[in-house]
Amino acid sequence: MSGSPRTGVTQSWRTVDIVVTAAIAVAFGVVFWAWGLVWTATEPVFIALPPAQNVLYGVWFMAAIVAALVVRKPGAALFAELVAASIEALLGGQWGLDTLVSGAIQGFAVEIAFAAFRYQRWDVTATLLAAVLAAIGAWIHDMPVFYKDLALGDMVVIGIFMIIGAVIIAGYGSWWLTRALVQSGVLAQFPSGRAQTRV
Repeated sequence: MSGSPRTGVTQSWRTVDIVVTAAIAVAFGVVFWAWGLVWTATEPVFIALPPAQNVLYGVWFMAAIVAALVVRKPGAALFAELVAASIEALLGGQWGLDTLVSGAIQGFAVEIAFAAFRYQRWDVTATLLAAVLAAIGAWIHDMPVFYKDLALGDMVVIGIFMIIGAVIIAGYGSWWLTRALVQSGVLAQFPSGRAQTRV
């Protein structure tokens, strides 16, 4: 995305920024809904070690991270994740309105990661931090909601698998997806598209 780890960011939003962020969010909203079906379908695969299923969780962080990497505006991650969560819920996602709460927490966590670098850094390090913080946010939300009867040790194991999946899928996955979009030339209107990509 960037030839150097730090690049400037213009705070103001253009119409194209809003449209593209919304488009990313809607696309991922459909993916999120479909991923809920995958989650249910793969439960038998993880019957021997149910917490390991959380390696799949990272997909649900991608709207926020990809939008942030593409648009490079404060608020893009939260906006995208909330819209994506709304689409998932509207399509009949199995977690209902709680999906919006999850989306808000995960999007805000990604914002914290990029804000930590003052929205000046968009490299792999910042992206992986965003993924890890999103996983931590999801874990903080999910434990009292879905796993309140588990022992603390079991909750920690779930968190570890969440972070592993977040790093691989949401971290490196979002990075490589955005890099592919940059190389295709479709992001020429954005700072991410005009900058030289690097790993």
